[in-house]
Amino acid sequence: MTRQPSLAIAMVGTRGVPAHYGGFETCVEEVGSRLAARGHRVVVYCRSSADEATSRPAEHLGMELVHLPAVPRRSLETLSHTAASVAHLATRGADVALVFNAANAPLLPVLRARRIPVATHVDGLEWLRSKWGPVGRRYYRAAEALAVRWSDAVIADAQGIADYYLAEFSAPTTLIAYGAPIIDPALDRLAELGLRPHGYHLLVARFEPENNIHLVLEGYRDSAARLPLVVVGSAPYSDAYTAHLHGLGDDRVRFLGGVWDAELLDQLYAGCCTYLHGHSVGGTNPSLLRAIGAGAPTIAFDVVFTHDVLGTAGVYFADGAGVRAALEDAERDEPGRRARGERLRERARDYRWDDVADGYEDLCRRLAAAPPAQRPSGRRAPRPAGAAAPARTAVTVAGHVG
Repeated sequence: MTRQPSLAIAMVGTRGVPAHYGGFETCVEEVGSRLAARGHRVVVYCRSSADEATSRPAEHLGMELVHLPAVPRRSLETLSHTAASVAHLATRGADVALVFNAANAPLLPVLRARRIPVATHVDGLEWLRSKWGPVGRRYYRAAEALAVRWSDAVIADAQGIADYYLAEFSAPTTLIAYGAPIIDPALDRLAELGLRPHGYHLLVARFEPENNIHLVLEGYRDSAARLPLVVVGSAPYSDAYTAHLHGLGDDRVRFLGGVWDAELLDQLYAGCCTYLHGHSVGGTNPSLLRAIGAGAPTIAFDVVFTHDVLGTAGVYFADGAGVRAALEDAERDEPGRRARGERLRERARDYRWDDVADGYEDLCRRLAAAPPAQRPSGRRAPRPAGAAAPARTAVTVAGHVG
């Protein structure tokens, strides 16, 4: 068999690696390290700040790291760092650029001018997030259109996102979901937190309203659940919402803040009685995949993205009453709960990071060989008067509709 040539692949638009933050960073680490192991030159652009001057490695798991600063404001952080990254990449060149986050789309013409093929991973429906005001939402709506118009390929990580781009822009996408690690760790470190195996409920999420942590806390507060609720997560830009969440908790709730110890986090997923997942506007969520890979019985917000992953093995809620009923049911029915967890672990085997890396590698080779001659216009498809936007039929955030 003839060996195919290696590629120079740039990964742009995330906080970078090692992965400590969210889905994009997890994807970059898992996919980038595999592509590097296959002989490709992988360059990852990482966000840095002044207080990190002594912790900027030049390499991680075979990937080259380029550390560049960002403006430390929520509205400018992503775009300012990507602008610096694109300027740097334009001087170095690459066979393909993988750009994460549709918000970075206004910068794509710079790469196109350098004849660098671009695939944009658009993620979820960012304009539905409540942290953005009217200007931010208009920006994200416009950025979606620019990503369609100026990318050589658009990557969706969930069928619901692919459906949205097809309905909104008549734009095809390359569907590449995230991977789910299959984990079965020892549970010895739970004692460090005063927890016992299968003796607590777990929620892991950034503190943002569209992750519906408030619904989980309200439902738990009103329930007769005997086991404690352990909440892992924080929000750097949302002190008011964080205070609101702490106010909803009673003495059964344990707020741990961020947990960056991967071994301990794996044990938390594997050792929980149930995992509660309130995310509503993203695509395929890495935290959800990590939970099912650990065999955690999962109670999830009732939205198309969670149904795609969990199917009939999941339990769903739409409000606090649904959370309350699901928790009480789970504590009453241990055999049923464990059976659902095992079914979810089997579903997790369909989400393999090796397959995800195959998808990215195949896409990169196709773009490097022959970028498409024409892309969709980026114009939104007209709708009949009074018709709802596709996103609203697929995604409704409790207490907030974008």
